[in-house]
Amino acid sequence: MRPPSTNGVLAAEEASSLLRTRRYAVPRGMIERATERRLAGDWRGALAAAGVDPAFDLAEVTAAYGARVAGALASDLRQLVPDLVHWHLPRLLGGRSTIATDRTVVLAGYADGLPLAPYLHLRTPPMFDGPQRLVLRFGAVPGEEAPGVFGAGTEDWRADRWLWDARHTDGLREAVGAAGRIPFFHDDGTPLTPQELAAADDAAARAERVTQLLQEGRVADAFAAAGIAWDPVLPPSRRSWRGADVEESVRRMALDIPRLEAAVRRATATIGREHFLVAVGWRIHVLFDLTDHSTGGRLRARAVERENPDAVAARLPEAAWRRLPDLDLLRTGAMPPRWLHPLVARALFPALEGPFGPPGPSAPRPVRVRCRGKWHEVVFRDGALRSPHTEEERQRERAMRAFGGAVSGCFAVEHSCTSGTGRLPKELRAQVRELFLHAQHGDTPAVLELLAAGVDLRVKDARRRGLLHVLPLLDHEALLPRLLAAGLDLEARDHLERTPLGVAVSERGSAALVRALLDAGARIDVTDATELSLSQLVRRYKREDLAFLAERVEREHPGIGSAWYDKWFPEATEDEEQ
Repeated sequence: MRPPSTNGVLAAEEASSLLRTRRYAVPRGMIERATERRLAGDWRGALAAAGVDPAFDLAEVTAAYGARVAGALASDLRQLVPDLVHWHLPRLLGGRSTIATDRTVVLAGYADGLPLAPYLHLRTPPMFDGPQRLVLRFGAVPGEEAPGVFGAGTEDWRADRWLWDARHTDGLREAVGAAGRIPFFHDDGTPLTPQELAAADDAAARAERVTQLLQEGRVADAFAAAGIAWDPVLPPSRRSWRGADVEESVRRMALDIPRLEAAVRRATATIGREHFLVAVGWRIHVLFDLTDHSTGGRLRARAVERENPDAVAARLPEAAWRRLPDLDLLRTGAMPPRWLHPLVARALFPALEGPFGPPGPSAPRPVRVRCRGKWHEVVFRDGALRSPHTEEERQRERAMRAFGGAVSGCFAVEHSCTSGTGRLPKELRAQVRELFLHAQHGDTPAVLELLAAGVDLRVKDARRRGLLHVLPLLDHEALLPRLLAAGLDLEARDHLERTPLGVAVSERGSAALVRALLDAGARIDVTDATELSLSQLVRRYKREDLAFLAERVEREHPGIGSAWYDKWFPEATEDEEQ
């Protein structure tokens, strides 16, 4: 957990990570293409445009579950907004903007009298820096502890269809608002002034005061002001964390106390349970339940350990208990409301005029560099980092570096850009980071646009990875020919001493990409920093789709790779042989 910032809204690192999720994680082009296909009735095309791979067939669903279930599923698929799913998915943060890994997200259930209800659910990526594609499944959810109750690592969105269903997106305003407005904001997205906040006296004003109490660290007062009975004392246990400060853990969360009761009531109505857990630490949860049913019910919150005796308690999804990240960013002024997803913007701020969506890539900007006692400007132009030096000066600097001499100024910056080593000016570092953030989130059009605007194809990030290394994240068919034509090195090594082919194997690059790199001449007699060969990487990362590569490596280069890996992990070799 991260401490709150001095303004009580967001820690600086969390704000930076959240901002990157909104700028890069769901590109404007993805939203536009997925929307166009969805409105045309092409749900498969919408999924493809948003990087979601369906792992089922409607004909098979009909055969397995009957026409009624298949019909209900088909109706939901036509209304599924896959780009909105990407927008609302939990993120790793902590300096990253990628999707939280290995999560199952349940969208809808289809009981229809069946003894074991099938669910429409998706699976998030297994690697935090790998491709951000999702897999959409239909059927049983692994780890279902009781009917409709899922284990840790599963987010249950069935009660919050505004997260993914085009028919319910207006429900976001009701979920996070009060008294017909969004706390802290006017209907056009502009923040309320301190004077307006002080003068307000309605349900939204009460929600604002509860939120401010929590951000001031007054956890018990915030729960009391929201009408929630709060008990932070852990029950006695042989393994209890006696020194655990539950209130401090809650204070560090972006807990949206004002809407907890409504969230619990929605979840209760949807799945028929009255007990819900929210994790606030490694071993500590808060258990929410409704009491005093004779008077309509009152929400109670109690601290419990992870091994909670109430085995039937469901888990409240993060989207139901967390303050909406968009509103936190708007409150801090980190982003304008027009950067919101169009469906989110229209739901939250009906008086706000578009267009909406994250911004596109920024054109390269000149950056000042101290060079030989003077200030020079360097800028990406025509596929290189240009500076006011002659070709003769460049040759002299290259010769000096070849003989081990130190270079500085513009030449040092140019070398850092194309090697991934050394230091870059802050503004130039941001431009390089922008290119690789667009790549991280699969935005091939943005990468091509930046290259067309003059960014050097040879640029590398801090892990010494160039554009060839990040091809598993992008459309390689659109980018690889251009990179090969520019003469980029297929054997360039990253910080793990892996070539682009090695990264494609270890980071979920497609079999088509691997074949394309092989056709381009990528070597297969290589090992990485841990001495693993390509065939060993295939086994380590369980790439059954790349068995052809492992077989070729072992046939043409027998014995290559790490002896310790085969000695200590013989089961990997046995599994591969089977």
